[in-house]
Amino acid sequence: MRLHLTAAVAALRTASAVTLLLAATACGSSDSGTGDSSSGLNPPDLKAPTKLGATEGQVNLIAWAGYVEDGSNDPKVDWVSDFEKQTGCKVNSKTAASSDEMVKLMKTGQYDAVSASGDASLRLIASGDAAPVNTDLVPNYADIFSGLKDGSWNSVDGQMYGIPHGRGANLLMYNTEKVTPAPTSWSAVFDDASKYKGNVTAYDSPIYIADAALYLKATQPDLGIKDPYALDQKQFDAAVALLKKQNADIGEYWSDYLKEISAFKSGDSVVGTTWQVIANLAADEGAKVKSLVPKEGSTGWSDTWMVSAKAKHPNCAYKWLDWIVSPKVNAQVAEYFGEAPANSKACALTSDKNFCTTYHATDENYWKNIAFWNTPIEQCLDGRTDVTCVPYAKWVQAWTEIKG
Repeated sequence: MRLHLTAAVAALRTASAVTLLLAATACGSSDSGTGDSSSGLNPPDLKAPTKLGATEGQVNLIAWAGYVEDGSNDPKVDWVSDFEKQTGCKVNSKTAASSDEMVKLMKTGQYDAVSASGDASLRLIASGDAAPVNTDLVPNYADIFSGLKDGSWNSVDGQMYGIPHGRGANLLMYNTEKVTPAPTSWSAVFDDASKYKGNVTAYDSPIYIADAALYLKATQPDLGIKDPYALDQKQFDAAVALLKKQNADIGEYWSDYLKEISAFKSGDSVVGTTWQVIANLAADEGAKVKSLVPKEGSTGWSDTWMVSAKAKHPNCAYKWLDWIVSPKVNAQVAEYFGEAPANSKACALTSDKNFCTTYHATDENYWKNIAFWNTPIEQCLDGRTDVTCVPYAKWVQAWTEIKG
């Protein structure tokens, strides 16, 4: 496992985006499993193509670091060259450092497709910057895990707006020597955080407010939280208050996962939110850590390849969507990046035969406890129509206040 995880870190070191804001990556909670009109989201009436035409010779992509590898970061890691040879579509890729950057770049109309995260996907759908996708034109879509299809973050009224790429959970990681007994709840970083004052860490993104909401959903049922991305003002205020209280115990907020590994190795951090790839690397490098999905469940991400409504090279874009989720390539990307693949046939093709077990790729029961990142909007994603929910822009404002 060390080989592919080390490669992933090398890619992130050489890429411009060391602050992978995947947290703004993609998805709705398992409680709001399918996109439907109850979300109140009414995107422009755009049509998906009914057939593909001749390829245009190139495709312009926006992607997270590590998703579009052509061998320039590591000669052994290249799934772009064969795509170019087989399709005649030259790949031009722009690495984005955040979901906000992805949204801005898509609005320029200069890009054909994007590997959007959940905090970006609904914005792209609502604004008409992302077009609905005809999944019949993506043959490998048939083998995508069912739990990634028709999500509240990648579809509306049963219409898919992209092709799922992969998924991951936000875990609780702790130092096994300094945090005892072993935690089973997110209370370790919220109500009990003062026990580890100055050594608590949290993900540095407005979407982290959903982690607090998820905890309050379980511990303060009177608030009536159903979906951590659908918060009315009272619910939102409670989550913000919890995070302001937590701030007093935070040693540092992290966005660069190399820094989180270093902090757990040095002991500067002993408990906090993490990703599976970080937990694996930290343990590989000698840190005394374990990670888990606490009893309340966790937030997480599922990235989706979306096609621009203004795509100048839509046929090459569709060829790319099918290629990136084909079994062999999807296995390569997932293993290199450190996430569960989207294609159910990819697990048989990973170089580490235990990879999909480690990342729970085939365990749909595991993913039922993961509330995938989604974009908070005023129309409550949980279906409520008697209140207005707090939109993402106000999450951004609140996050600045939380950090002081």
